[in-house]
This record gives sequence, structure tokens and C-alpha cells, in this order.
Amino acid sequence: MTPPVHLSEELLAVIVCPACHGDLTVVDGAAEGEGELVCQGCGLVYPVRDDIPVLLVDEARRPD
Repeated sequence: MTPPVHLSEELLAVIVCPACHGDLTVVDGAAEGEGELVCQGCGLVYPVRDDIPVLLVDEARRPD
């Protein structure tokens, strides 16, 4: 099992996709504190590095 991304419930309740303002879902990554936030609206995938969400559209990727 992969270690979880540590983001507070309060933070997850208020952050949204900067491109479309859709809800974000956490997907854990292979390393602790690493993972992704997937937009449920437009599908962009934002990285989480060292438990810090990088909510920049230029840093996001399209889903595979």
C-alpha cells in the first residue's frame, strides 16, 4: 500500500481546480507526500509534492 498524501480535510473542502473551478479528488502516489489531485470537471491532474498541492494550470497534465 502506498503512503497517503497528507492534506487536511479543511483544505480539500475549499480548494478547487483553477481552470474550471471543479472539485478535486486525491490520488496517492508512489512516495510519501507525493500524489495528485484530479479535477472532476475538466479532468486536469495537478501534482502534490511534499504534501503541497501545485495548483498551476501550467504544471497540470491531461489524464492518460
